[in-house]
Amino acid sequence: MRIFAFTLAVMLFFGVTKPAVAADPVRYEFDKTHSSIMFFVNHLGFSNSTGRFLDFDGFYTFDPDAPESSAVDVTIKTASLAMQDDRWDAHMKNEDFFNVEKFPDMHFKSTEVVKTGEKTAVLKGDLTLLGVTKPVELNVTLVGTGKHPMAPRLVSGFSATGTLKRSDFGMNYGLPNVGDEVEIRIEIEGFKEISGTMTAQGEKK
Repeated sequence: MRIFAFTLAVMLFFGVTKPAVAADPVRYEFDKTHSSIMFFVNHLGFSNSTGRFLDFDGFYTFDPDAPESSAVDVTIKTASLAMQDDRWDAHMKNEDFFNVEKFPDMHFKSTEVVKTGEKTAVLKGDLTLLGVTKPVELNVTLVGTGKHPMAPRLVSGFSATGTLKRSDFGMNYGLPNVGDEVEIRIEIEGFKEISGTMTAQGEKK
């Protein structure tokens, strides 16, 4: 009986003191209605022209208690480029710039996340454009995270900014009249569906 009690005590001790296993980061799908991928490039030294990509897909993982464990994987359809002018769109899509027929996809995959503040981090990753892969860094700010007030889903959102040189990817047409340095701005909202329904007040039933 004493041996049984001792064995039970040992089992309970190790069961209680066993380190907790960290939860996996939540995987979020992109809500493309509330997300945008934009870029800015200098035009002839007179203005900064704006472009955006309308079609992209992918996911990211995020744990607010361990942001360093986050990851991002996104594929952008280069033919979805929009510059607010049909002729300019056509030129940007041909062999001089994005060459969308030969390279229909642009791909980014994160390699590291470095926390820099309570809601900020540097997202490092590899960008593949025109068949060339180069490292890029984005400064990321958490906008918000939590339960959606009107739908059964978890939601998080981020703003990200960074710069790259298009010549690094072999996109040299128009230099230096059209700028080499491209500013990137990304607004992302992601979601994960959860079971149950929400009341009008956002409470899960």
